Amino acid sequence: MGTCWGDISENVRVEVPNTDCSLPTKVFWIAGIVKLAGYNALLRYEGFENDSGLDFWCNICGSDIHPVGWCAASGKPLVPPRTIQHKYTNWKAFLVKRLTGAKTLPPDFSQKVSESMQYPFKPCMRVEVVDKRHLCRTRVAVVESVIGGRLRLVYEESEDRTDDFWCHMHSPLIHHIGWSRSIGHRFKRSDITKKQDGHFDTPPHLFAKVKEVDQTGEWFKEGMKLEAIDPLNLSTICVATIRKVLADGFLMIGIDGSEAADGSDWFCYHATSPSIFPVGFCEINMIELTPPRGYTKLPFKWFDYLRETGSIAAPVKLFNKDVPNHGFRVGMKLEAVDLMEPRLICVATVTRIIHRLLRIHFDGWEEEYDQWVDCESPDLYPVGWCQLTGYQLQPPASQCKLVYRKGVLL
Repeated sequence: MGTCWGDISENVRVEVPNTDCSLPTKVFWIAGIVKLAGYNALLRYEGFENDSGLDFWCNICGSDIHPVGWCAASGKPLVPPRTIQHKYTNWKAFLVKRLTGAKTLPPDFSQKVSESMQYPFKPCMRVEVVDKRHLCRTRVAVVESVIGGRLRLVYEESEDRTDDFWCHMHSPLIHHIGWSRSIGHRFKRSDITKKQDGHFDTPPHLFAKVKEVDQTGEWFKEGMKLEAIDPLNLSTICVATIRKVLADGFLMIGIDGSEAADGSDWFCYHATSPSIFPVGFCEINMIELTPPRGYTKLPFKWFDYLRETGSIAAPVKLFNKDVPNHGFRVGMKLEAVDLMEPRLICVATVTRIIHRLLRIHFDGWEEEYDQWVDCESPDLYPVGWCQLTGYQLQPPASQCKLVYRKGVLL
């Protein structure tokens, strides 16, 4: 969609169904874009000038939105709205005057929309994905369905096919079969000795590529301290430790003070991940840093903690410092995945921006459920994305709220 979205702006003209009409057949009229909100556009029929009485919202990628000229090419009638039919006797001359020099959609816009909604992942493909009950390891799962690039994955050993996990096809949580072994990551072997009929390994080239890193020089080492988004509580950035250095730039991270004795809650981040930060990041950016559970010397001071634990901070130069010109602003609305229950996509608001890091608030919920998310996350979508793809959008929470299960990726 990004390749053609630059053609969409206010004052662009389109041909749309005329709903202010008493004719028994479907007719069309020309409208101009008054305002854009994600994939949604506020439209005003030509001839209404400054009258907003019949303005209406629609998804600009919908099947009933066409470039000017489509009706003529398709043999569809252009009929002015009944409310303003009396304003002009020669509507053809009016349109010629209004449309001369005006912009419209590219002629192949609908084709590009359709192409952007074709996804390479298909049902029955096998992947390796994080084990939602033991974050330190991966398991084999099978693609059950694909909606808008989001995958419903069913763990291969799930007999009733209800043990599932949702994520985007470009999520850092999924990998090709054999990935875990290749980098030294823990892996839960399946009790199923052979692939089920029709299941096949996903081609490796379909997965998101990570940036290549040079581990031969100065590099992360076990025991180094850093700050990291807690994968079990995405509203917090915590004191953390590198527990294991894997191949290809991957690291196993543990949250200080709350680690399981067997390391089952360690989490894999790539060295270039925007979810890990150098010591002092929170202090510099005035973010509350969550100290280790049970740590009593408050306020927390990194200098004291490093001395007490005999640790060193991971070198600042090893972290990803790229900041895209993302365009997000505080107060913007969007549709965002609740990463603690990733089958849900909710109405959300950007409430804070720290470089490339966004604080996402789920409308109607308390701030404690906010989540830190990267600006390039595949789990953030423009307003109207759910309508476009047919994915169910969760409205802002009402006073009668569902029980929110924290502490596990559902």
